[in-house]
Amino acid sequence: MGSSASVGKQAEVFNYGVVRQFTIAAIVWGVVGMGVGVLIAAQLIWPALNFETPWFTYGRLRPLHTNLVIFAFGGSALFATSYYVVQRTCQVRLLSDKMAAFTFWGWQVVILGALITLPLGYTSTKEYAELEWPIDILIALVWVTYAVVFFGTIAKRRVKHIYVANWFYGSFIVTIAVLHIFNNLQMPFSWLKSYSAYAGVQDAMVQWWYGHNAVGFFLTTSFLGMMYYFVPKQAERPVYSYRLSIVHFWALAFTYMWAGPHHLHFTSLPDWVQSLGMVFSVILLAPSWGGMINGIMTVSGAWHKLRTDPILKFLVVALSFYGMSTFEGSMMAIRTVNALSHYTDWTVGHVHSGALGWVAMITFGSIYYMLPRLYGRKQMYSMKAVELHFWLATLGVVLYIAAMWIAGVMQGLMWRATEADGTLTYSFVETVKATYPFYAIRLMGGLLYLTGICIMAWNTFMTVRGQTKVNPEVPLYSPDARDPALIGPASTTA
Repeated sequence: MGSSASVGKQAEVFNYGVVRQFTIAAIVWGVVGMGVGVLIAAQLIWPALNFETPWFTYGRLRPLHTNLVIFAFGGSALFATSYYVVQRTCQVRLLSDKMAAFTFWGWQVVILGALITLPLGYTSTKEYAELEWPIDILIALVWVTYAVVFFGTIAKRRVKHIYVANWFYGSFIVTIAVLHIFNNLQMPFSWLKSYSAYAGVQDAMVQWWYGHNAVGFFLTTSFLGMMYYFVPKQAERPVYSYRLSIVHFWALAFTYMWAGPHHLHFTSLPDWVQSLGMVFSVILLAPSWGGMINGIMTVSGAWHKLRTDPILKFLVVALSFYGMSTFEGSMMAIRTVNALSHYTDWTVGHVHSGALGWVAMITFGSIYYMLPRLYGRKQMYSMKAVELHFWLATLGVVLYIAAMWIAGVMQGLMWRATEADGTLTYSFVETVKATYPFYAIRLMGGLLYLTGICIMAWNTFMTVRGQTKVNPEVPLYSPDARDPALIGPASTTA
């Protein structure tokens, strides 16, 4: 069979069009979002880089950076991989091509709305939920459509078993819908201004119930769905323990929902609520490490591949950062540790060890796995460029988080230092001056990371425009076929 005929026949079986669209969008938005991050990191060293223009001030660009990286880059990657995985593991086409197309174009309109409104200063002021009410309504419409497509595809599956990656994607879709709707209950004042339905400490509590679970489900549970598909595929090994994957799924889903109050230590939130958040945050370490260990052990028997396979390097290093970040998060939720870390750059380092080390790295590995298969290529245009991207990203994130850890601990110690008479030893401006060199190191790390994703964008462009070569590893659909991720003793036993 000719190569073009094979690709055409395969395209009839699975809807790879929307997967390609979201994959390319993820890379484009990753470059833009991380570029904005590098700019605001530079502004903390050279404030003149705001160009004396309100639209380019740190206060407006910082929420734009978080929205672009989390929802544009991360969100597009999640749409792409979930649509790819649910079709492959259910061995059936997406429920509706038109609805899937609506999720793509609707999501891009949401991101463009953020790109326009946030620099103009239109914001609800809620962390990770800054977008105003008309955009929030569009998000809800896109998300409900996403849920219908995803769960509808599972409902018509040809494989009796629902592979565990779909459990993680499904929980992320349902939970984010609930969080988004209830945290964004608000009263419109004008077309681009609204006021929260909650007030005072209740507003803060609902916000961090949303905010931490955005981290828990949008940035953790969902990307574990990626891990449970792409790590076994790239390592060519079955999941180490399928039973553990189900146990830690339910443990994560239950425990994460209670951890939000650890963001509100030493506030007017009732002490018992703060303590509840702290306790569940510490408990959260167990299911988090359950997932990390399961992923790492899946590579057992394939460790030799790390010498020559940069895609597997991305996936394994991502799991390592996941384990480190979840341990750090649980410790930072303890009141005595939080007394030192809160409001310091240690928190910034923690967030980026998760975002750049875990979320972005697992995304890079997953996209590098998918791209050749989506476009019928044997491999990426340049595997050396993939290797270079890996080392730039790894060095960049290490420089970034190490600088922020040191700066954060130093800030916390300087702020609490007192003289014998009870006066503060250091003024605030002295802590800013002491932090300056670490901001420069952070900028270096960010530049390395940005360079890596720019190389990825170039490599993607060259791969997509290359001569069509059908990948022999991608079998066409047959009624008896099962995705290799499901095959092996771990799919039926512990």
